[in-house]
Amino acid sequence: MQYISHYHSPLGDILLAADTIGLTGLWFEGQKYFALHLDKKHEERELPVFEQAKCWLQTYFSGKEPDFTVPLHFTGTDFQNQVWEILRSIPYGNTITYGQAAKQIAVKRGLPHMSAQAVGSAIGHNPMSVIVPCHRVVGTNGSLTGYAGGIDKKIKLLELENVDMKNFFIPRKGTAL
Repeated sequence: MQYISHYHSPLGDILLAADTIGLTGLWFEGQKYFALHLDKKHEERELPVFEQAKCWLQTYFSGKEPDFTVPLHFTGTDFQNQVWEILRSIPYGNTITYGQAAKQIAVKRGLPHMSAQAVGSAIGHNPMSVIVPCHRVVGTNGSLTGYAGGIDKKIKLLELENVDMKNFFIPRKGTAL
């Protein structure tokens, strides 16, 4: 059984989902893939994990790096879960490229190469936006693309973390504009 709760952030309303193991979802209302893997049968209930997640979000949106973690329960494929773990390793205020993430997955899997597009798809389906920081992944050429919550939110999240934005740009065409 999954449970839901709501949080009002400075960037818009957020839907939180969890089960008895941990947080299973965190989506901006209306984002791409919104509540994709939320059980049809779920219940609105306040749980300790929601209290922790809301405290984490409050700290984060105040412009500080949270110094604690929220229990997470990844429910994707093995490949997706590996990609999402890489996202969790990106330090606050830093970015990596899709290509760098793909190289990390290739090393983990003992492969000579991994498609950045395949990794990008897994990143795009990240069900725990912000806490699992997919907004910290950018194009090799500095393009700000691929954020299911929208490029405007990606920019605001990076700015909140004081990322130097001078080498980044919004592409004319992209996957999440």
